[in-house]
Amino acid sequence: MNRPSLSFILATWFGLGKLRPAPGTWGSLGALPFAWALHSLGGALALGIALALLCPLAYWAISDFLKRWPGDDPQEIVIDEVAGQWLVLLFVPPDLLLYLIGFVLFRILDITKPWPASWADGQLSGAMGVFLDDLLAAAYGCFGMFLLVHFWWLS
Repeated sequence: MNRPSLSFILATWFGLGKLRPAPGTWGSLGALPFAWALHSLGGALALGIALALLCPLAYWAISDFLKRWPGDDPQEIVIDEVAGQWLVLLFVPPDLLLYLIGFVLFRILDITKPWPASWADGQLSGAMGVFLDDLLAAAYGCFGMFLLVHFWWLS
C-alpha cells in the first residue's frame, strides 16, 4: 500500500480535505486548534511567524498536489483555508466566541470571494490561483477581526 506523499498530507491538512461535505469548512475548523495553541504560546507574533512559514510550504504542497492530481482547484486542498483562517485570527486572542466569529466570517468571505479574491480565483491558475484567493479574502476578515477586538471587544 502506498503511503500518502507529504504534499498530499499538507495540502489536505492531514486528511481533513477528504471529509465531506464542505471540505473547506473542515480545513478551516482544523486550523483553529493550531491557531489557538500558537497564539497561547507566543501571541500574534508566534501565529504570524507560523503563517509566514506556512505560506511557502502551502504553495509547494499545492503545486506538488496539482502535478499528481490535476484540477483547477480540487476540493481536497484545504491548506489554503488553514492559512486564510490563521490570517483572520492573527490579532485575535484565544477566546471561544471570537474564534467562532472569526471562523464564520472567514467561511463567508471564502465562499463569497469579495474583490480582489474573486479576481484571483478567476484569473490565476495553478497553486497561485488556489492559494491567493483565500489569502485575499482572509485579509478582509483579518481587518474586520482587528476592528472587532480593538474597538468593540475590549471597550
